[in-house]
Order: sequence, then C-alpha cells, then structure tokens
Amino acid sequence: MELGLTTAVYIAAAVLFILSLGGLSGQESAKRAVWYGIFGMAFAVIATLVGPGNALWWLSLGLIVAGGLIGYALASKVEMTQMPELVAGMHALVGLAAVFVGFNAHFELISVLAMDDTSKKTLDGFAALLAKKTKIEINILRVEATLGIWIGAVTFTGSVIAYGKLAGKVTSAATKLPGGHMLNATAAIVSIACMIWYLQTGDLNPLLILTFMALFIGFHLIMGIGGADMPVVVSMLNSYSGWAAAAIGFSLGNDLLIVVGALVGSSGAILSYIMCKAMNRSFISVILGGFGGAAGPQMEVEGEQVAIDTDGVATVLEDADNIIIIPGYGMAVAQAQQSVAELTRRLRAKGKQVRFAIHPVAGRLPGHMNVLLAEAKVPYDIVLEMDEINDDFSDTDVAIVIGSNDIVNPAAQDDPNSPIAGMPVLECWKAKQVFVSKRGQGTGYSGIENPLFYKENTRMFYGDAKASLDQLLGVIS
Repeated sequence: MELGLTTAVYIAAAVLFILSLGGLSGQESAKRAVWYGIFGMAFAVIATLVGPGNALWWLSLGLIVAGGLIGYALASKVEMTQMPELVAGMHALVGLAAVFVGFNAHFELISVLAMDDTSKKTLDGFAALLAKKTKIEINILRVEATLGIWIGAVTFTGSVIAYGKLAGKVTSAATKLPGGHMLNATAAIVSIACMIWYLQTGDLNPLLILTFMALFIGFHLIMGIGGADMPVVVSMLNSYSGWAAAAIGFSLGNDLLIVVGALVGSSGAILSYIMCKAMNRSFISVILGGFGGAAGPQMEVEGEQVAIDTDGVATVLEDADNIIIIPGYGMAVAQAQQSVAELTRRLRAKGKQVRFAIHPVAGRLPGHMNVLLAEAKVPYDIVLEMDEINDDFSDTDVAIVIGSNDIVNPAAQDDPNSPIAGMPVLECWKAKQVFVSKRGQGTGYSGIENPLFYKENTRMFYGDAKASLDQLLGVIS
C-alpha cells in the first residue's frame, strides 16, 4: 500500500475514533459509537500491516490473531462488575507496550548508528527512517522514547495497583511509605537527570534507571490514593496510556498513533477533571497521590447496627408511599438488578412512588448502575442523578440502600479527617426509615466505617442482595 493511501486510511480511522468518542455521551448512541471504534481500529490495523515497512506483516498478523483470541477468551468471562478491573488491566498492557517500543527504538537506533552509509541505504521500515535522521532529530527521538518509556512505566505499575485495589487483592486504604511525597519528588528529579544523561551519551544505563524510577512512581502514586477515588484513578490512567501511545507514535513516525494517543490522553484528562469536580476532589491532589489530603484522627462511630428480617422490611414497605432505592456495588456483584426491577414493579403496582438515586461518579463505576438498571428494564424517568433527588430524602418514607457504602456515608459531611471528606454523597439518612442490604459489616472502597449503619432510623438487612430481595419478593405480592 502506498504511503498516500495509508495516510488516507489513517485519516478515516481517526475520524471514526473521534465519532466513537462523541457517541459515548448517550445510552443509545454509545452502541453505535462502539462500532465506530471497532471499524476504525480494523482500518488502522490493516493499513499498518500492508503499508510501508511491512516486511514482517505475517508475524504481526500472527501476533494480532493470538492476542485477539486471548482477549476474546478473557473478555467473555468478565462480568459487568469487573469492567473497571478489565479497563485497568488494559491500561497496564498499553503502558507495558510503550516501554517495550521505547527500548526497541533505543536498540534499533544503536544498531543503525553503527552502520556505514552503504549499509544504511539497504534498510527499510523503521530502521530506514532512523538512518535519515540528523543529529538534532536523533536527540528529539531520544526525548520521545524516554517520555514514552517513562509514562508507559508509570501507567503499567499504576494500573496494576489500581486493578489490585478494585479486585480486592490490594488494600483499598491510601498507603504511603514514610516521606512518601518526597520519595515521589526525588524519583521524578532522578528521572529528569537520567533523561539529560541519556541525551548526552545515548547509553542504556540512564534509560534503565529512568524506567525503574517510573515504575516506582506509578506504584507509589496509586498506593497513596484511597479506594473511594479509584474511579478517578482509572480515568487518569486512561489518560496516561494515551499520552504514552502519542509519545511512541512520535518515535515511530506513526501519525495515527499520535492522533489516537492524543485523543485518549486529552479525553481521559478532561474526564478525570470532571470526575474530580463531581466528587469535590482536587485534581492536582489526586494525580499526585493524595498530596495535601486530610490528616488527623477520624471520628469514632458510636452505637450498634440493628438487624431486621424480611417480614419487618415488607411490613414497612407496605405502609410506605414514597420510596427511594440506592443501588451500589453490592447489587452489581450479586447480579440483583432483575430482582430490584421486579420489586420496583410490584411496589409501583400498589400505587407507591419508587425512584432510584444514582451517584454521579462512584454510583456508576464500578458496576455501572445505570446500565444494569436499563438492562433490567427499569424506566429511565425514575432513575435520577444525585442533584435531582438529594433534596427529596427528607420527604421520603423509606430509603433502600443495596450494597452501597461510601456514596451514602455521612462522614463525608461530618468528619473533616475522613478519607472521603467533602465528597458529595446521597443523604439517605434524612429519610424516615433506611434499610441497608449488605453482605456483612465490612467497609467500602475507602476502607472506612459508615456511621449510617449505626443511626437510629437505619436497619441492616444482612445477606446477599439477590437472595435477600428474592426473599422479600416472596412476601410482597
């Protein structure tokens, strides 16, 4: 494929990617947007395989097929609730790829620079591109490669830790080494020094040290961010992976990789900022691993959790006129959305007002509550955002919390030293009666206790969310 045709296909793919991003703004358009992205990626892969420098296209095709089969096998087993973990895992792979490509550029450059002019004329592909570069262009390439490696390494370890926190394999509490911020700053300064060293010598050692520093920063940054902020972290890592791809695109001279990387990087950064605003978080604080966060002892929780059985819940619901349901991660884990939808239908058939309250960030990812409710055929008009429904809790007879913790935690308002201090929450405790469907007495992503569970108007409806609701449906006709 000629260079001009390859470029044209790249432009078409870039347009499809832009349309894909734009289509994610709505439920219906999102389905079409996914197909835009699929076709865009297909065009990009084909153009790259058969375009200039395609000497090893058969090897690339084999790797694509193998990777596609592995990806299909893994993705087909992933539940909706595990999507945030899957995304974090994908980001880790993108970061690792950027590191590998950066090191490959280094070794290829060393090989080309050692050749005589006659040998350089026989080169093709990326090597031929390197052979034509001037000394200044070579230094620019080294800057691009180091940036790609550094951002990629940060993304890799950061994404691995984010995956661990989301999967419950790593503590969700914000954890830092002594002098944590100073360690991060020192690692960043060493990285800059190594970049300068590499530009002057082209040696492998500064590149290895820089990579190690970046791996540490990625690990330590995300460990220092609490579980309640994981939605922002996943979005932030998405941005990092995009910038890593863009940097590598510059190194390879691949226009499409530059464009797509910039799209992903900028959109991820904007989304992270929007999510931070929605959660009343400092964007700078989050991306720096919680710099400037609350310090001091947290407020002690007083009282005891009072349990209630199925008959007790059913009795209160029979007498209630106004009910608000708050779905959370526990609902998603238990796959209880169909039971929730059926409970909603039965209560509405009795003439009761039933609505859903969705947190703008933490109530969506993880679990994508709005998607799960739509899947269960819950009407859109009764699924409301926090700002639309928060003021109504004081006039609500019953609030039902299904597997939520942090998004209904009054400590966000009452305790300035809480890890979630200042985060907007659903004020369900203002309802006359609160039922909390929960597996046990464990904490949420933030790893902190919830005073809501100890309030006088709260009753704990212990058990698996689906099993508990199915029992309730057996009582409510």
